[in-house]
Amino acid sequence: MEIRTGKLEDVAGITDIFNFYIEHTNSRFEEVPFTLENRQKWFSQFSSTTKYQLYVATENGVLIGFACSQQYRAISAFDDTVEVTVYLAQEAKGKGLGSKLYTQLFSSIRAYGVHRVLSGVALPNDASVALHKRFGFREVGVFNEYAKKHGQYISSVWLEKAFNVESSL
Repeated sequence: MEIRTGKLEDVAGITDIFNFYIEHTNSRFEEVPFTLENRQKWFSQFSSTTKYQLYVATENGVLIGFACSQQYRAISAFDDTVEVTVYLAQEAKGKGLGSKLYTQLFSSIRAYGVHRVLSGVALPNDASVALHKRFGFREVGVFNEYAKKHGQYISSVWLEKAFNVESSL
């Protein structure tokens, strides 16, 4: 297995993983699958020289997971805050890959002045909440039934992590 910076040619595999979650879970709120074109536009936000980074995991040339840090909100008040996420192919779950991806991501964005790291997790998702807590995230609140997908309401827990030079991974 290899973990490396995401490349444009990884977008097809990333789109496949996103679309699994869109079609089969409530982890993504979209009801229509992503297209390669809209994920290519999404990909353009990432750079290994900013706090907005994307890492992928591949095994035998197949993309099996990714983690990224993205802009939280597009106003200067949130310049030192990023939102992070990690997604794994179904066959890659439960093997510590999410931890490996987050370790790489957090190590790489450390130099870019990030003060807070946020993540929202659609409920129920005990594995994702546990992963975030292992990395020092704390729950800050639950948005109860604030989203609706296929006629069903969804709640999410939001988590935050203090992130600065003094904090540990």
